[in-house]
Amino acid sequence: MSAQPVLRSVDAVTLTVPDLDAGLRFYRDALGHELLWRNDELGQAGLRCPESATEIVIATGLPPEPNWLVRSVAEAIELITAAGGQLLSGPIDIPVGRVAAVSDPFGNRLVLVELSKGLYTTDEDGQVTGVAPER
Repeated sequence: MSAQPVLRSVDAVTLTVPDLDAGLRFYRDALGHELLWRNDELGQAGLRCPESATEIVIATGLPPEPNWLVRSVAEAIELITAAGGQLLSGPIDIPVGRVAAVSDPFGNRLVLVELSKGLYTTDEDGQVTGVAPER
C-alpha cells in the first residue's frame, strides 16, 4: 500500500473538438472560460475552470477523459500494476513532464500526468512560448 494517495488531483479533463478555433468559439466565447494556453503544434488548448485548479483541455487528437496528476508516473505505474491494473501506453515525455495511460482492474482508463518539467509559459495571446519550472 502506498504511504500517500497516488492520484493527487484531476489535472485536466480532455474534450475532443474538430479544430481548436471551433472549440474556443464554444468553450471560451460562448461559455466564458478563459484561455490559459494554446499549442497549435499539439492541437490542444487549456481553459480555466474558475473555481478549480482543473483545466479544460480541448484537443483535436485525444479522446475525452480525465487526466490525473501524480508525483511520479513511473511510481504510479508500478503501484497500479502491482495492485492489478494494467499499463496501456507510455510512459512518454511531453513538454511539461511525462504521461502514461493505465487501466484499473475494472477497465477504467486513467491518464497519469507528471509535471516534472514545469508549466507552460505563454505570450499575451495565450500561445505557448516555453515551459518554466513550477513554483
